[in-house]
Amino acid sequence: MPPRRSNAEHAYVVTYDISDARRWRRVFRLMQGYGRWLQLSIFHCRLDGGRRVEMASQLEDIIDTTADHVLILDLGPAEEVELAVESLGKPFAPIERRAIVI
Repeated sequence: MPPRRSNAEHAYVVTYDISDARRWRRVFRLMQGYGRWLQLSIFHCRLDGGRRVEMASQLEDIIDTTADHVLILDLGPAEEVELAVESLGKPFAPIERRAIVI
């Protein structure tokens, strides 16, 4: 499916599996500028089409396409999506933005 380029914001879940610690840190820092950190390698983002294309392009510049994997899940128009998280195991609490040392 071609990347979205509309002005309407969509809600996305971005998750990644990066095989190298240095690239993982670069992806993590990049994603902090695009969305809300939910869990180790999972972000919730509200992006218009241009920002979504920009994010994907920057991710492609960082990852090793033979070893790493990024999933961008489009949940639909942001104004129609209310993020609901079902958590199994230890309690889920969204992570507040703070400085992180990795």
